[in-house]
Amino acid sequence: MEESFLPLDTEAMSKPTGNIYKSVAIIGARANQITVNLKEELSRKLAEFAPAHDNLDEITENREQIEISKFYERQPKPSQDAVNAFMKEKVFWRNRDVASDTNSPDLVY
Repeated sequence: MEESFLPLDTEAMSKPTGNIYKSVAIIGARANQITVNLKEELSRKLAEFAPAHDNLDEITENREQIEISKFYERQPKPSQDAVNAFMKEKVFWRNRDVASDTNSPDLVY
């Protein structure tokens, strides 16, 4: 289930990168990726319920659609998922400052 946010240990967050600002940038990039994936997934699921025509008189409640929406509302926030993944070392990135990675963009998974 959802872990609550407690005060974050900035020293522990900065250890993987050596810089708290770089760590926060990586966490932010991962949170954006999670957000985009969730939006695409939700849009695909809700597209099944889209009416074939636009008629405001015929809009009805669909219990399945409501349940899908509630499910996504109860999910942890992407920023929280990103922080947890980073702290558990489940986020991959490349460092542009290292000579072997200079031709590669920063990647976050």
